[in-house]
Amino acid sequence: MSIDTEQKPEQTPEQTPMSEQRKADAIKEFGQVDIAGFRSDIHCISIIGQVEGHVVLPPQNKTTKYEHIIPQLVAVEENPGIKGLLVILNTVGGDVEAGLAIAEMIASMSKPSVSIVLGGGHSIGGPIAVATDYSLIAHTATMTIHPIRLTGLVIGVPQTYEYLDKMQDRVVRFVTSHSRITDQKFRELMFRTGELARDIGTVLVGKDAVEVGLIDAVGGIKEAVTHLKHLIDQKGAFH
Repeated sequence: MSIDTEQKPEQTPEQTPMSEQRKADAIKEFGQVDIAGFRSDIHCISIIGQVEGHVVLPPQNKTTKYEHIIPQLVAVEENPGIKGLLVILNTVGGDVEAGLAIAEMIASMSKPSVSIVLGGGHSIGGPIAVATDYSLIAHTATMTIHPIRLTGLVIGVPQTYEYLDKMQDRVVRFVTSHSRITDQKFRELMFRTGELARDIGTVLVGKDAVEVGLIDAVGGIKEAVTHLKHLIDQKGAFH
């Protein structure tokens, strides 16, 4: 009786047949059976639905929780295998402080970053969109610029309005310092009347956001990834 001593090559994770559970998970999460095993040096974070702050929103709301995003940003900054950050936005806005916290973290990262507004980057989505090194907006995407609002019971005392003014100034300062739009132009868009049916503010569609200096360019995912790779190469050349 002969014994076959020939060693069979070990299968890599990419070569190993998918288990039934993995197939089911892939279909559930991605809508397809096989997911490519390509390891990218770009990390993608999506800001979708409503940015959730300190108050938990109803379960039927599609939300982005800031306590989920912040650890991801720390991991991106810390991980040497990640060279760049891609932020994809389709958000109606949400909690101002939570949105500003996310925006400030993105702006303070050492890794190159690019954002792209797909669908909508409304309200506090604006500061998040401009927090990256370079920003894009799809042709049909929209951004709404409006004053800060408080919902629910508000005590009508001067201190409340002073707080709102200070919060609004924080948003204006952040946006104008991370984009080409001027303070005067941004406030003009914020307080414009007649454009929104029940509110004051402005809706910018695609190239309008670029023309006022809020977003850097009109483009899609191809342009976003290409520019991010260019920024990564530039950063590598200086090291």
